[in-house]
Amino acid sequence: YQEVIPRELTWDAQTGMTLIAGWYLRQDGELDVDKLIAAFQQFFREHSEHWVERFDYKEAGPQLLLQAFLQRIVNGGGRIEREYGLGRGRTDLLILWPYGEVEPRLVQKVVVETKLRRKSLETTITEGLKQTWEYMDRGAAEAGHLVIFDRDVSRTWEEKIFRRTEPYQDRPITVWG
Repeated sequence: YQEVIPRELTWDAQTGMTLIAGWYLRQDGELDVDKLIAAFQQFFREHSEHWVERFDYKEAGPQLLLQAFLQRIVNGGGRIEREYGLGRGRTDLLILWPYGEVEPRLVQKVVVETKLRRKSLETTITEGLKQTWEYMDRGAAEAGHLVIFDRDVSRTWEEKIFRRTEPYQDRPITVWG
């Protein structure tokens, strides 16, 4: 059920996204997660109202849409492990991506933490950095990304869409709006 329920909830979103194979890979075969999330930012900016309205659970819609977007890529060679916290406004994802030519292949581990902005941006980031770092530590991940969804219609997209790197416990975490 860990895979079936998210797939069913995000099926329309998964089947409606067209992707060009390979654009998301680095030369060494690792996922270029920065490129992937930047592409999702643009997709979300252009299509979020249309897609999120399709979900029965509007509050979970942005996270489910991100999962659907990532799932289409990661299913091509890796997997996503999930630790749900949707009731707390977040979903943790651990992307596992095998790469390299030599067996046993190396495995890239990347944490993606999502949060809905309910408080100030800085408070949301502070709380999210701690959660992201804890999940990175628990999953032995080399990279972490915190994705913040801002559903406030009074803010412009220019205010909502951003990318910055924040240090936490001597580890860089990329924060995306």
